Amino acid sequence: MTTDLKAHADRLRELHHADQMLVLPNAWDAASAKIVAEAGFPAVATASAAISAMLGHPDGEGAPWQEMFAAAGRIVRAVPVPVTVDAEAGYGMEPRELVDRLLEIGVVGCNLEDTDHRAGGLVDAGAHAERLASIRAVADEAAVPIVINARVDTFLPVSGVAEGERVAEAVRRGNLYLEAGADCIYPIGVSDERDIATLVNEVPGPINGNTRPSGPDLAKLAELGVARVSYGPRFYREALANFKAVVQDLLA
Repeated sequence: MTTDLKAHADRLRELHHADQMLVLPNAWDAASAKIVAEAGFPAVATASAAISAMLGHPDGEGAPWQEMFAAAGRIVRAVPVPVTVDAEAGYGMEPRELVDRLLEIGVVGCNLEDTDHRAGGLVDAGAHAERLASIRAVADEAAVPIVINARVDTFLPVSGVAEGERVAEAVRRGNLYLEAGADCIYPIGVSDERDIATLVNEVPGPINGNTRPSGPDLAKLAELGVARVSYGPRFYREALANFKAVVQDLLA
């Protein structure tokens, strides 16, 4: 089991450094994960907002971790490719418990965000870097080098970071997290091409970007040097919107 997990973790890490940008249409259950894998995508990522909504809970660690991990485990069992999960801020788990729980369900990558869901705003960057370093050490000890996608939340309004300081703070945090052992930096919410270019140039590691109607498309993100693109709950919400329209048509 450990050998298989290590192979998946190594493969997921390689995909962050490949010539082709890693595109991850986020899944929320076994059926959606199968669609992604069968389409030919080399890995599956989850979206916490989609899974928590599916389970009837709000995002931002509003769902019990047991339910979130059970859903992720069903996704892992449904597909033959590496799976990386949105583990939000880690659910208050100590590093060893978090790594053990991820490996128990067969997950080889995780998003970890620096939002403080209890006190509000962002957690102290140094303290978060230390936590990431501990998670990296525990994963290495387990001989499964889990791929850590360190989310930097400075571009989110709830971060409390002034608009003019968001890029500089994202660069500072991104570098701290890479030094601590993160594999990829995810400045969620950034859409300005100049800001993305600055992050790619000043954070010496893979950058996770997003596409959105008002921002750059996949081709532009690749041109800017983004290594990984994810979609969060977008496709889950679109699927529900389509279902709602069909149901309303039935009534009409």
